[in-house]
Amino acid sequence: MRRALRLASLSLGRTWPNPGVACVLMRDGRLIGQGRHERCGEAHAEVLALRDAERRGGA
Repeated sequence: MRRALRLASLSLGRTWPNPGVACVLMRDGRLIGQGRHERCGEAHAEVLALRDAERRGGA
């Protein structure tokens, strides 16, 4: 949860009118993907986390 909060804080002020949101995907206690909503109109955190997990071979 702390990792997600830190990631989300990086987007504060950049995603208006949307909130700063992050997504962290874990499997068996290991990070397999993460993402954050970076700008309004761009992919949301969940989509970016799934793409990251796929790149890492974890999805």
